[in-house]
Amino acid sequence: MHQRKLGSDLTVSAIGLGCMGMSHGYGGQEEAESIKTLHRAIEIGVTFFDTAEVYGPFTNEKLLGKALKGRRDGVVIATKFGFNIKTGVDGAAAMDGTNSRPEHVKQVADECLSRLGIETIDLFYQHRVDPNVPIEETVGAMAELVKAGKVRALGLSEAGPQTIRRAHAVHPIAALQNEYSLWTRDPEAEILPLCEELGIGFVPYSPLGRGQLTGALTSPDDLSENDFRRNLPRFQAEAMAANAALAKTLKSLAAERGATAAQLALAWILAQKDFIVPIPGARKIRHLEENAAAADIVLTEEERTEIGIRLSNVSGARYRPEQLAMTGR
Repeated sequence: MHQRKLGSDLTVSAIGLGCMGMSHGYGGQEEAESIKTLHRAIEIGVTFFDTAEVYGPFTNEKLLGKALKGRRDGVVIATKFGFNIKTGVDGAAAMDGTNSRPEHVKQVADECLSRLGIETIDLFYQHRVDPNVPIEETVGAMAELVKAGKVRALGLSEAGPQTIRRAHAVHPIAALQNEYSLWTRDPEAEILPLCEELGIGFVPYSPLGRGQLTGALTSPDDLSENDFRRNLPRFQAEAMAANAALAKTLKSLAAERGATAAQLALAWILAQKDFIVPIPGARKIRHLEENAAAADIVLTEEERTEIGIRLSNVSGARYRPEQLAMTGR
């Protein structure tokens, strides 16, 4: 697997693995199958694994910790904080608003370390900007975790340009995680140039359009009843029907190169900048291997431009208004 840099200190596989779907959001799967996929990822050279306390909540970090026990060397683990997570009378935990107060940041870091079973978090992200806490205070607390040896590098997720600049002035930000794919191009106008200017790595989540770009999802009926995508505008019936045509276009373009739609979508992202490291989710080994092979596909400038133009008219917003309000834009 080719390697890329995030910031000045982290070297990771060019394609990472987003672990959320193994236990959160998309219906999950059996733990044993997830662990097999995680072990196979290491075998084929994937070294960058992404999780968060809110995935589950908590269960995804525990899964990753269990899978990587005894396999820590050479692996870069990223996790995220930034929410109040409360446990109800029934014992179920749920997200309850943002919380990036310094004391909470430090508490969560210790809890994440315990669940992951590690001594140091390689990359610690603020999952969403907290409108009630100045970013300088939050990053100041994160920087103290670096000094204490509990965290190696800092990241932000879905932060706006000014927030990124203010955060970076307190402590170097190694990586910014945002949604980015062939049909979510928002970061191209300001965020990618800013990352290049400041030396910040860029980590796209949902680089396969939450599965739609693969062509496997064409109707809400393709999703399980507890799949959170059912609540997203882009996964309503009318939008999915329109976007299915784009997915067919991508599949056709990929076939011309002897690749799958997923591989071409990932190759397109990798071709944008050398500091971009996508983290597609994969619950099954066959999907993991397919995604990882995309790192070997090289696109010319003309191919990259053509693909971008032909996949540019996506239907439906990526989030509902109240969800988008949490992204810093």
